[in-house]
Amino acid sequence: MLFAIHAVDRAGALPTRLANYDAHKIFLSDTSPYGVKIVMSGPLVSDDGATMIGSLFLIEAPGRNEVEAFNRADPFAAAGIWEKVTITAFLRRQG
Repeated sequence: MLFAIHAVDRAGALPTRLANYDAHKIFLSDTSPYGVKIVMSGPLVSDDGATMIGSLFLIEAPGRNEVEAFNRADPFAAAGIWEKVTITAFLRRQG
């Protein structure tokens, strides 16, 4: 089953995001402890095309519980970077 995680940073979070970026990348390098697979992921950016303002993940997982556990364990979540996180089941039609 596929899930989209859409996470929007809180105002002023960019310095905290950058300070936790290496830990976030290391965390994403092995998702097997959570039983999920990242299909694709990357930062959301402002209209300037460069300033990071959030995160988007497309996750393959057995169910929502695994995705929620994975998201809670992310160093960005622990650092309080995200103001709002939405996890939504996704049906792939193309691509």
